[in-house]
Amino acid sequence: MSRIRNFLLLYIFLQTLLFAGIKEIDYRGTFGIFGTVGTIKNRIERKEKSYRIETTVTLAGMAKMLLGGQTEHYLSKGHIENGLMVTDYYRMVTRKKGKVTTKEYSVDHESHSIIKRYKRVKKGKVLKSYTTKLNFYAKDDLLTLYFNMDRHIRNHQGQHLFRLKAVGLEKQKGIVQITVATPREVPAYKEDLGKSASWYAKALIVQKNFRKKKGDILLSVDKDGYIRKAVIKDILLYGDAQLERVK
Repeated sequence: MSRIRNFLLLYIFLQTLLFAGIKEIDYRGTFGIFGTVGTIKNRIERKEKSYRIETTVTLAGMAKMLLGGQTEHYLSKGHIENGLMVTDYYRMVTRKKGKVTTKEYSVDHESHSIIKRYKRVKKGKVLKSYTTKLNFYAKDDLLTLYFNMDRHIRNHQGQHLFRLKAVGLEKQKGIVQITVATPREVPAYKEDLGKSASWYAKALIVQKNFRKKKGDILLSVDKDGYIRKAVIKDILLYGDAQLERVK
């Protein structure tokens, strides 16, 4: 069932940003033989010099039963730099059967360092706790990475492939590979993502427990700059995982 959990964790990141003020966007996740596995609600507040993103993942159906009603909550907040949201603080909280796991990341942009704080608590008792310094630096976290995606692509205009770094991906030293579809490749993307998107791309995020034949997450973006649909193809034993915008 770690595949379902990682599906939800990965797909909350598959959104891009082109807006001002407060925006609420909802998605529905489906996963191969399991059907609908959950909903993802996002609230994004952007001001002139700062931003705040909150994302809540709620399981449904078989996934909810198998994972004991697990919920996920994510918070990213920071500042605006050259039109991009730059993370200063990122938090991930998982709740399941009386157990709460929290990961917090504080980014020091002057020293180019990131401090991670981890804590797992069950019924008020601390099971595990530690603080460590990551061995890489990044201006994005896993939320801002994709909320900034439209601008990232425009900043890399003309590049078919480029790399970014994001807090929360320490197993791969933060590295995420982005590939923008060429005109010749677009028809193949349309078969999985629909025909009327503004642009198509794919992102490679490595997750040890998320085995799949193809390592890329396919993305299509609406005209307003938000992810319309995202697909991971051919997950071993389960089929395709999809996220579709419903609001």
